[in-house]
Amino acid sequence: MNPPTPRPTIAVLGFGMMGYPMARRLCEAGFTVHAWNRSRAKAERLQPLGAQVHDTPAEAVAAADLVITLLEDGRAVEDVLFRQGTTEGLCPGTLVVDMSSIQPRQARDHAARLAAIGVQHLDAPVSGGTVGAEAGTLAIMAGGKPADFDRALPAFEVLGRATHVGPTGAGQLAKLANQMIVGITIGAVAEALLLCERGGADMGKVKQAITGGFADSRILQVHGQRMVDRDFAKRAAITVQLKDMRNAMATAGEVGFDAPITALFEKLYAEAADHGLSDLDHSALFMELASRNGMS
Repeated sequence: MNPPTPRPTIAVLGFGMMGYPMARRLCEAGFTVHAWNRSRAKAERLQPLGAQVHDTPAEAVAAADLVITLLEDGRAVEDVLFRQGTTEGLCPGTLVVDMSSIQPRQARDHAARLAAIGVQHLDAPVSGGTVGAEAGTLAIMAGGKPADFDRALPAFEVLGRATHVGPTGAGQLAKLANQMIVGITIGAVAEALLLCERGGADMGKVKQAITGGFADSRILQVHGQRMVDRDFAKRAAITVQLKDMRNAMATAGEVGFDAPITALFEKLYAEAADHGLSDLDHSALFMELASRNGMS
């Protein structure tokens, strides 16, 4: 009988809305976790679960077999990896798993720069929001070498369902596809429900009536209910959705692809942000469309 595969020691860099619950699950699953965040207090919340908190990212990664980054955008990932001394702390053979949502070209650039110092890389963004992060039901889209994907599976299995979708950058492409569908569908649901309300129908009853039909979706059930309840407390912010739509448009431009629907919704989310909705949930696009129609 073969001995069990030893669990990797993990460093987690970044403790935002997604990073904390994901790192907490890793601690609870028995992984040795080293933690770093710009604001140390956010990482210190994991200390009661056994995580070791460090003052610099280089210190956090020094003993790690696997490094998970969960940062705001591509610039933040580049800054932490290459400008704050993290690469000096990485040992050859370490696997860096970037679970941030960034542009595919950025992921490919980071992978190449890490490969030059003998460090492996996966781009593995996630979908499922804070609810999925807390429950361990995230959809994980990974790009990189199959062998590196296999190395990361013990951690991925604690966090959700992982799929290897192709070479470096493919994970970020899959996440862009996810965010395009999410952002556009939120707009479709908002516009349809507002039309029904303007016409005199009960939005909640309309949502109930179309549940189970071809128009049903996770977006209708979750974000549609937030619209019915006028509950736009931040789970995934308008600013994050806007960033993803802009990343999708930038990538479309790089590969020569015309994406008129995404372009329209990038404009709508930008206008929502300009009108003071930046830090609300992305379902608050409903409010932007309501305002355009003089509806409260």
